Amino acid sequence: MSEHIHSVTDGDFETEVLNSPLPVLVDYWASWCAPCRALAPVLDDISADYDGRLKIAKIDIDKNQRIPANYGVRNIPTLMLFKDGGLVATKVGLLSKTQLTSFIDSHI
Repeated sequence: MSEHIHSVTDGDFETEVLNSPLPVLVDYWASWCAPCRALAPVLDDISADYDGRLKIAKIDIDKNQRIPANYGVRNIPTLMLFKDGGLVATKVGLLSKTQLTSFIDSHI
C-alpha cells in the first residue's frame, strides 16, 4: 500500500474521514475480494497524483463492521467520496484509472 493511502477503522473513521480538511475517498474492501485486490494498484497509482488535494483511505469490512453498516455497504469494492464531513458520491465495483479519476474530478 502506498504511503499516500491511509488505513482507517470504525474507531478513527470520524477523525480521519469526516473531520478531514481534504476530501476523502474511502475504499471499502476485504482481503478475499478479487476485484478489491485488482483495485488496490489503481488506488496506489492515483494516490501520488492527488497528494495534497485528496486523502485516500481503506477500511477492511471484515475487521470493521460498524461503519460499512452505517453507510449501507452491501457489495465490495465500494468507493465513497466524503467532503466537508458528508458523503457526496458513491461508486460500486472495479473501476479503471480513467473511470476513477473521472469520478473523483467530478466531485472535488
